[in-house]
Amino acid sequence: MDESLSPQVEALIPLLAAFDAVAAEGHVTRAAQRLGVPQSSLSRRLRAVEQAVGVKLFQPVGRRIALTAAGQELFDRTRGLVQALGDAVDVVRSDADPDSGLVRFGFPYTLGPVSVPSLLADFHAHAPRIRLHLVQAHGSALVEMVRDGRLDLAVTIPAPDDLPAIILGVQRLHLYVADAHPLASRTEVDLADLAGEPFIANPPTYHLRGLFDSWCAEAGFTPRVGFEITEFETLRALVAQNLGIAVLPAPELPHPGLTRVTLTGARDRSIGLVSGRHRPTPAVARLRDHIAAHAPTYLGQARDYS
Repeated sequence: MDESLSPQVEALIPLLAAFDAVAAEGHVTRAAQRLGVPQSSLSRRLRAVEQAVGVKLFQPVGRRIALTAAGQELFDRTRGLVQALGDAVDVVRSDADPDSGLVRFGFPYTLGPVSVPSLLADFHAHAPRIRLHLVQAHGSALVEMVRDGRLDLAVTIPAPDDLPAIILGVQRLHLYVADAHPLASRTEVDLADLAGEPFIANPPTYHLRGLFDSWCAEAGFTPRVGFEITEFETLRALVAQNLGIAVLPAPELPHPGLTRVTLTGARDRSIGLVSGRHRPTPAVARLRDHIAAHAPTYLGQARDYS
């Protein structure tokens, strides 16, 4: 039996990374930046892919580039192969030098100012040759990036059920109001008592917003959200301006104008260190083990600055 590759497959193998990057990004410039190659070189590789396959794979859509039906079919069938090949090369390379390598690491906005940077600084002191590619996003976006291989590790709140995870601790949620708000004199409040209050919250795609909405539903009301915003520090600033109240984790930096009020009931959510299902490189395993061992010290740095 002849097991040699067809000329078309042989031509495609060195070009699949280019195809995969553009298909995933939907943008030639961003894909070129991701691969670290000139845009002109990437465009030539795309034309070579189409020539090897013999069909049109991409079509322009405004300033972006989209897959044709044939391109989508090829992407669905090859994206796992490209990731598996990249993982294999990463493992082989890093096995030769476990003190170096690249780790793609993500963490949530609520742990950005102090906790995670301090934890990473401590890791860098122990492993200065390991490079870190950092991504900050909300929880569901981080989980999706781990699932599809764009991230090796991520701290997420909470950890998903379908990926390997180490529970690092819990994050307590409180009610935050402006110092001048009538509730600022309270030490504790039941969520049901807030039915008539205007709230400031994240968009519905955020886990914190979904949790908040579910708690309000259990309390018998739908929250009246006057402001939606993705950025937590700005959200706190809006609360300090007395434009609404919010359910949030404790800030990691001083934020004048805020008063924290304890919410009755169990108001915690878990903090997890999530990894993909493929075999980690030694560099990834080293960061994973360091975070698991030292997270209780650093994730406890969020203090009540209100």
